[in-house]
Amino acid sequence: MSSWEEDVYAEELLDHYYSSPRRGHLEDPDVVFEDENPLCGDRVRVEVKFEDDRIADIRFDGEGCVISQASASLVCEEAAGKSREEVRRWDLKKVLELVGIELTPVRMRCALLPLKVLQAALAARVRGPQATESPAPREGEQHGPQCAH
Repeated sequence: MSSWEEDVYAEELLDHYYSSPRRGHLEDPDVVFEDENPLCGDRVRVEVKFEDDRIADIRFDGEGCVISQASASLVCEEAAGKSREEVRRWDLKKVLELVGIELTPVRMRCALLPLKVLQAALAARVRGPQATESPAPREGEQHGPQCAH
């Protein structure tokens, strides 16, 4: 990838970080799931509404580095309208395709967190109709605006 292409992707990531159309909350979501990367403090919460087996609407919220939050925006944008099964098959390759830039192994964890959270939310939907959340952050943990890596 040329430096010009990387600059274009980096600009798009910043746009998703600062002004994502998917950031926010849903009224009466069918399922909610939140998780974090304990190594750096990135946190992502996903809220999903279903229509039959399709993701009718999806929002995210969280804190963390540009990669984790932009990835959350891109993953949610791509997941809207898709079937639960289709999204459950997504993997690292799909996330890297959405992010569009080369990532170090540490940054890959940042980029994968939103997919991990979304897939856990979809699995929770299979187990039952009630919203499910991961435990709240443990005492003393902090979430900062940047990863510590």
